[in-house]
Amino acid sequence: MLFSMIDLKSIDDLSRRLADSIPSGLQSLRSDLEKNFRAVLQSTFSKMDLVSREEFDVQTAVLARTREKLASLEDQVAQLEEKLLKKET
Repeated sequence: MLFSMIDLKSIDDLSRRLADSIPSGLQSLRSDLEKNFRAVLQSTFSKMDLVSREEFDVQTAVLARTREKLASLEDQVAQLEEKLLKKET
């Protein structure tokens, strides 16, 4: 489920800030509004194709390792091509 991939603390913080922004005359409804804000945010985010910061960071690290490996392999190919050219001459 996507909820586990979204930082729920951020959703809680955002719903709390939204509830804090309601006019003082409606403060008695604050708790209900905060719960409703949280539910709406979770529902909206679950419909989006989002990943968590943690998953993004993991994929960034994987990409960095892949780039390093690619650079290493490119160097190896260049060295092999150079050796092959030397043998041909």
